[in-house]
Amino acid sequence: MHPQLLCSGVTTVAARRMRNIVGSLLGRDGWTRRTHEVKSVSTSGDTINIGEVSYKLKKPQNPELVPVKHFSDSLPQTVVQHLRWIMQKDLLGQDVFLIGPPGTLRRSIAMQYLELTKREVEYVTLSRDTTETDLKQRREICSGTAFYIDQVSMFCLEFCAVRAATQGRVLVLEGLEKAERNVLPILNNLLENREMQLDDGRFLMAAERYDKLLQEHTKEELDRWKIVRVSEDFWVIALGLPVSKYKGNPLDPPLRSRFQARDIYYLPFKDQLELLYAAGANVPAERVSQLLSFATTLCSQESSSLGLPDFPIDNLLPAVRVLNTFPMLSLHKLIHRLYPYKNFLAKDGHAAVEAVLNVIQELCYHSILSVSVSKEFQGHVDVKLSIADKEITFQSPAGTNEAHPPHSNPTFIGTPGHSQLLAEMMQSHIVKDICLIGPKGSGKSVIAREFANMLGYSVEPVMLYQDMTARDLLQQRYTLPNGDTAWRPSPLVTAALEGKMLLLDGIHRVNLGTLSVLSRLLQDRELDLYDGTRLLRWDRYQTLKDQLQLSDQQLQKRSIFPIHPSFRVLALAEPPVVGGSTSSDSSRGQQWLGSELLTLFLYHSVTPLAKAEEMDLILGLTPNVPKEAAEQLLNFTHSLRRGNDPTAKSLASSFSTRQLLRICRRLSQYPEENITHSIHKACLSRFLPSLARATLEKTLKNCSMKASLEDAEGISDYCCAVKNGVLTIGKVSAPIYSSVQKLKVPDVLFYDNPQHIMVMEDMLKDFLLGEHLLLVGNQGVGKNKVVDRFLHLLNRPREYIQLHRDTTVQTLTLQPSVRDGVIMYEDSPLVKAVKLGHVLVIDEADKAPTNVTCILKTLVESGEMILADGRRILSDPYEAKGKPNAIIMHPDFRMVVLANRPGFPFLGNDFYGSLGDIFSCHAVDNPKPQAELEMLKQYGPDVPDATLQKLVAAFGELRSMADQGTISYPYSTREVVNIVKHLQKFPNEGLANVLRNVFDFDAYSKDMLEVLIEALHKHGIPFGAKPTSVSLAKELPLPEVRMTGYWSINQGGNARRKLLCPTETHPVDVKGPAFLRVQRLPCNRKESRALSFTEEKANWQLPMNEVNIICDVTSTDDILYVATCNPVSLYSMKKDGETIQLMELYDVFPRTISGVWQPFVTVAPLGSPLDGQVVLHEEQSFHSKMLFIFFFQITIQRESGLDVSAPKHGKVDLNNAPHVGGNQWAGGTGGRDTAGLGGKGGPYRLDAGHKVYQVSQAEKDAVPEEVRRAAREMAEKAFKERIVKHQCLRIKTKKCSQFLGSMFTLLS
Repeated sequence: MHPQLLCSGVTTVAARRMRNIVGSLLGRDGWTRRTHEVKSVSTSGDTINIGEVSYKLKKPQNPELVPVKHFSDSLPQTVVQHLRWIMQKDLLGQDVFLIGPPGTLRRSIAMQYLELTKREVEYVTLSRDTTETDLKQRREICSGTAFYIDQVSMFCLEFCAVRAATQGRVLVLEGLEKAERNVLPILNNLLENREMQLDDGRFLMAAERYDKLLQEHTKEELDRWKIVRVSEDFWVIALGLPVSKYKGNPLDPPLRSRFQARDIYYLPFKDQLELLYAAGANVPAERVSQLLSFATTLCSQESSSLGLPDFPIDNLLPAVRVLNTFPMLSLHKLIHRLYPYKNFLAKDGHAAVEAVLNVIQELCYHSILSVSVSKEFQGHVDVKLSIADKEITFQSPAGTNEAHPPHSNPTFIGTPGHSQLLAEMMQSHIVKDICLIGPKGSGKSVIAREFANMLGYSVEPVMLYQDMTARDLLQQRYTLPNGDTAWRPSPLVTAALEGKMLLLDGIHRVNLGTLSVLSRLLQDRELDLYDGTRLLRWDRYQTLKDQLQLSDQQLQKRSIFPIHPSFRVLALAEPPVVGGSTSSDSSRGQQWLGSELLTLFLYHSVTPLAKAEEMDLILGLTPNVPKEAAEQLLNFTHSLRRGNDPTAKSLASSFSTRQLLRICRRLSQYPEENITHSIHKACLSRFLPSLARATLEKTLKNCSMKASLEDAEGISDYCCAVKNGVLTIGKVSAPIYSSVQKLKVPDVLFYDNPQHIMVMEDMLKDFLLGEHLLLVGNQGVGKNKVVDRFLHLLNRPREYIQLHRDTTVQTLTLQPSVRDGVIMYEDSPLVKAVKLGHVLVIDEADKAPTNVTCILKTLVESGEMILADGRRILSDPYEAKGKPNAIIMHPDFRMVVLANRPGFPFLGNDFYGSLGDIFSCHAVDNPKPQAELEMLKQYGPDVPDATLQKLVAAFGELRSMADQGTISYPYSTREVVNIVKHLQKFPNEGLANVLRNVFDFDAYSKDMLEVLIEALHKHGIPFGAKPTSVSLAKELPLPEVRMTGYWSINQGGNARRKLLCPTETHPVDVKGPAFLRVQRLPCNRKESRALSFTEEKANWQLPMNEVNIICDVTSTDDILYVATCNPVSLYSMKKDGETIQLMELYDVFPRTISGVWQPFVTVAPLGSPLDGQVVLHEEQSFHSKMLFIFFFQITIQRESGLDVSAPKHGKVDLNNAPHVGGNQWAGGTGGRDTAGLGGKGGPYRLDAGHKVYQVSQAEKDAVPEEVRRAAREMAEKAFKERIVKHQCLRIKTKKCSQFLGSMFTLLS
């Protein structure tokens, strides 16, 4: 069994794998069932023998319901044993439950037994949408009358349980774990006692009891009593997964106890190997064994304990068929199609899988050379592939249209990566359905349509969404014009019957319980619909037709239709979120790819393009784009993609290939546009968190691009005008639209401002390029007004629709109404806009679930959409010919979507994150202060400018606080406009009273109200003030002015000579100039008269430390200057300014000396011609004498070698002797714990005038944090005590001066 292939270098690992393989031969997990070896399955007349168990055949009443072409002549021994057990339970009349891992084996064994015993089948695939009516009876309306349908009508799957019971058929229930709880228990009595009460009053009764009653009563009496006999041949086979390992709901204990269980595990290694050898005659046996060994290991209990999903064993057969056609194909590449572990496993999972993958061959390059119609096989094309320098021609299923050779589509720019992907898809297409996995905007849809175009397929797109039901996938009920109910096939059914390529877009969004209804279609090409219609695989349909000698019309009357042999399914999905939730309701992301879905498709990954390939693609589709700008854009994008920073990765998702093409189309049309502007616009940088915005700007700088946009403040040359039928917005012009629907052209009061005009200019650029627009912004910033103004200028009619939480796919496309008792569906604004070429404005798009709005994707991308009433929107008139239900999209149709920005406090969904890359995005923000002021003046021309300026400043600060996260609600321009309108209409009402119209929402939040009051008071808005709040200073009368004395100068003699004074001249040593750094700090200016009236007009606090001392203050014009020391600094600010300028002069002035000597810095303004400048100088005083002393302080470095304990002041030496170290005296140097100079751990500096012995910086840095904290607390306490002492001294001095002044007055 090729043990050498299982060796990974470690003997224990090889032995464990071998035990797993041998265990699979003996039974699952080493179990050994005592089963009889069944020699053969034989038929003798009307008797079937499986070993010693015999079953007598009965002639079916409806032979078209008997399965065909499921049974094989050569059955593995394990399958024969399963069939023998099922026959035993059938003879006992016991219902069975076949349980096992995902795959087709359970269903295949059940259908083989039913075909062998020629039993009629009623098949039910359960899902999360299954209800009680689906299993019992449904009420239908026919000719205006409502009645129940079950066995009376042969076109209803919903009631096959009742039909199977009364007609003696086998009821197959698949997917019991998918049904919601408390739904299946309605079958309990039918399973146990063969009894059930129906909704129409009839009662199903077991055959034994019915026959006993028939002996005592007539058939007519039993019919009158509505008693129906349950056939003795009625039997139930259930198929399900073990919920302990796979996702689903556990069985209800009463329901479980009514079944006999059989574990249908994977076939043993030997049986699997024989099947694969038979399918791959051209494949070396060694490669087949390698493939099966890898699959068996991943299905072991060891792999399950590591959290690895089961390998899809069922897909080994189609994989070997691919190898049979392409023997040189890389085994590693093929395994990744079967088990794309890199897409759904974390790094640990990668390592575990790659450790098992012991044969890794070199990847070979694939490319498609030609595609031509096959002359030998109808419905096929001849495809020639180049693989590893070898050309191979093979036949592939094709569609009903003309096939196109590769590179014939001018709108598709092929890259080497795309060519290899398409070639690999061709290989998978011949054996199984395909699923493409790739991020948003990576080109999945384009590749899928190119693949269908090459093979001549008509594409049937189906946009999947989260709350999609099984009926939405298969059939939908609708009402006929006469009021009768009927069933309408879905596009999925239409594609299966007509041989189209079904494009399932977004399987990652659909609930697994809903998607499971497609498993039988994808794996067996069979499907039972709700109206009783059966779809059979083409060869089985032909076999049934030949066996029964029936025509197509006769089979169609019996509701049996063939699935076209060319029918294929191509699914599109985004990559699973590693570590995400398995629930489809999770906002974090889904880990949607599990064991069940792995069995349905062969998977291909669409990876982001390499830089060179993406450049070729951009230049091919937008040849006029400036190459330098395209290179800058790609450098920026790939720098985001390459990084390991999750923030950069998140930003990179906003720059998909689709988005890059949109940017380049703009640049090719408007080459003068700033590339930085396009980048900020694409990712809506205005609403990015601070960390993401910083990452964006850093990446732009690293790519030698401008990091930020130019501020729109002060730009006044932007205007819009209409002249001679041409609209000009900014620098962009467009012709005025000629419309007959004048009433639908919006007309709104709008005051132009530069910022909104710039937004409309950007909108017009994209509008002329044929793009659909998405406007994102906070509430009240003018999104609706901007759009209405934009459409008014263009003279474009508008259709309007507003979404909400309960918006569904049906209400988005149709509006139901009742006319004369009949439900009629009218066109929604969306359909009207599509028909008439109007502009559809979708408001509040973020309020609807994203799984509903995602259906707009196909409408935007391909111009197609399927409506709830079965009609289809098509953009190609040629394709719409001959289709009565087709709606041709008008070429002038456009969509403008409005949404709030994502995140708190907006309670909507992330529309931009879900569908942002298919729209041209525009961020709409509040106008800049100057623009907002000008706009408010137009709304309130009589409102004082000072009031408007206060409102603009206050609300601007509130918005800034909202951006920083200080407050949650982002106050908008809408609130300010309403306030100004009120003041304009009622000028006598106070501003504070009008503001309550906005802020009363926050009246019950104390913390929020305090923040609002502080912000409004800062700008002089008396919000919350009372009329009685007046605080004036006490008035003190001044004494009368009296002459107390005068001086005179004797001018006798030589007066000129007496007035002369001797003067001396000394040189001044001027140093400099010194280059000083000027810091700009925010000024938290508060209006003092906001809450109460006082002489103080405003106050603000300087950003000083507690050790700073204010020395002098002066002013010139409207600028204040404040000089401080310790260290010496100069502050300057305007009286009404918002910033404070700080210059630290520590290096210009001598070092600050504490202790006895107190430095004092004064500042004085200079006059003409040096107006606006000041001069600073330092004075030092000792007692009452003014001395100017310059001295040097000697500092000596030393190492103490001692640890600190706790900070303290220390003892005071009355002799003022020098102390070095010791940890006792205050004023010492080089010590520890005490106050002094040059030491460590002390609470504050204290200079006694001695030499300074300085400990090293390393010793200072080693002081523990708790000692530092205690020292700081002690210093703060001493500082506050000193401040109090100085204040008391100042008060005493003032009182003493007043007393002495009074005495002098009395004495005089």
